[in-house]
Amino acid sequence: MKILGISGSSRKGGNTEILIRRALDICKKRGAETAFVSLAEKKINYWLESTEDDVDEILDAMKSADAIIIGSPTYFASVSGKLKSLFDRTFPLRRGNYRLSGKVGGAIAVGGSRNGGQEHVCTQIHNWMLLHEMIVVSDKKTAHFGGIAVGRTPGDVLKDDLGISTVENLAIRVFDVTKEMKK
Repeated sequence: MKILGISGSSRKGGNTEILIRRALDICKKRGAETAFVSLAEKKINYWLESTEDDVDEILDAMKSADAIIIGSPTYFASVSGKLKSLFDRTFPLRRGNYRLSGKVGGAIAVGGSRNGGQEHVCTQIHNWMLLHEMIVVSDKKTAHFGGIAVGRTPGDVLKDDLGISTVENLAIRVFDVTKEMKK
């Protein structure tokens, strides 16, 4: 089983990356093969721009995964612009016989305050997953939308015990549902 984590932040080593890596570590300890993509290190052009960028590599990683965990910082109650551009560029996966259909998906969001719009970010990620006919899961025990944490400066999320627990529970749920689907 292969689980892909995508950090939709433009900040390398930031809170979103910390949480995605935490989720992948949980999955790896349970026996999954994991892969990580940071959009901070990738060139993502807009829909109508030249396609000489890193999107095809990311689409290939999505196609080869059994599950995808996507995280984003919360910017004005929305996903990052870079992540939104990636979402727009996944249209060929949908048009190409729904290449992500049946894959398990989970969302992680980080905001500057406890009620900083993270639920809206998770909903946007979920909506993207639903359009691709993915199986959307949440963390089950601690929240209803997925991994939701608070942090302003890099590393702040590590002080958010409740946020960390939602991310860990999401990772367990993604792993368990993916394992069940593989039977």
